[in-house]
Amino acid sequence: MDDAILIIGAGHAGGAAAALLRQNGHQGPITLVGAEPLPPYQHPPLSKGWLQGKVGVDELLLRPAEFYADKGIALRLGVRALAVDPVARRVALDDGTSIGFARLILATGSRLRRLEVRGAGLPGVFALRSVEDARRLRPALAPGARLAVIGGGFVGLEVAASARTLGAQVTVFEREPRLMPRVASAELAGHFAQLHCSRGVQIETSAELSALEPRDGQVGAVLLRDGRRFECDAVLAGIGALAEDALAAAAGIACEDGILVDACARTSHAGVYAIGDCTRRPVPRYGRSLRLESVPNALEQARQAAAHLCGKPVPQPEAPWFWSDQYDCRLQIAGIPFDVQRTVVRGDPASGKFSLFHLDAEGRLQAVEAVNAAQDFVAGRQLVGAAARPDPARIADPAVPARELASCGGS
Repeated sequence: MDDAILIIGAGHAGGAAAALLRQNGHQGPITLVGAEPLPPYQHPPLSKGWLQGKVGVDELLLRPAEFYADKGIALRLGVRALAVDPVARRVALDDGTSIGFARLILATGSRLRRLEVRGAGLPGVFALRSVEDARRLRPALAPGARLAVIGGGFVGLEVAASARTLGAQVTVFEREPRLMPRVASAELAGHFAQLHCSRGVQIETSAELSALEPRDGQVGAVLLRDGRRFECDAVLAGIGALAEDALAAAAGIACEDGILVDACARTSHAGVYAIGDCTRRPVPRYGRSLRLESVPNALEQARQAAAHLCGKPVPQPEAPWFWSDQYDCRLQIAGIPFDVQRTVVRGDPASGKFSLFHLDAEGRLQAVEAVNAAQDFVAGRQLVGAAARPDPARIADPAVPARELASCGGS
């Protein structure tokens, strides 16, 4: 028991941490507890390849089921953690049992924001967080079906793209004046609005939801506060997520819109770590603590926790990065556009292949948004991480190879 590590949460972060602990040499017991019946699997394909029938459940799995047995990792699936006692070092589960630990990793992820309007509980109103959610949603994307997507962020737009690909009629409702208000620049949002409109999606921005109205016992229309009414056959709610930090908070672990952790993924309680969407972590590149919802962040923190727990050097922090696939567009974002004073366009947006390089007042590259421009993304990620000051004229010149951008400009 002195070296037993318990991981609560069998998502991308928890699954990676278990594997990395073994890779880094941990010889003691490892137990991975997850609320879903499946071993750790990829969530990003749920809104894309899985909905379109291109990816099966087996292809979603991060590792084959036998991997965990081979590595001596005990899986406790289909059970939820009810309470953590960090002093007694035990976790109570909802099947009536409890598990002891020497050290604990919380990888509890996030929970979807719920629609708080009349009719939100009607049949035909879907969310997308799990394989089971995706199974329920997929029949609603049949040819000719009318899907209302509430929320114009990554998930909402990815589902909209999948639905149109499958032949459904789609209307996207975004409360803010533009799409992707929390995850992308205004310039990029405009490009994706045009992309979706060109594929037949109706976009309604500054659209404040008033109610969902029933028809024949299930959802039948979206009603906006300005009185407009849009008939539909199904609704997908994609209005963001909240850190799943209640378990930690109840245990007296410091939380502030996420479990507070340091650069080694340690919480305020000795021997307790937290990783992934449930955390608020330091991002030295920007001098702030942030809650980052992304697979790269989950993997980075899993590496940090596993290394520290095994007495290995902790990897240096990376520049945050994100991606989204919509139709034939691959969006890759490196960094976060804080304090941007200048944006340099590289390539022609009309061609569908371009990048936006965002610079601060000192000329440091804060973020790069690359559309179908993987080399720009790779170069930009290096420059963002180094807080480099690349030459704007060279950025804007497509004749300058992207790999040369990464070697220009110093911090």
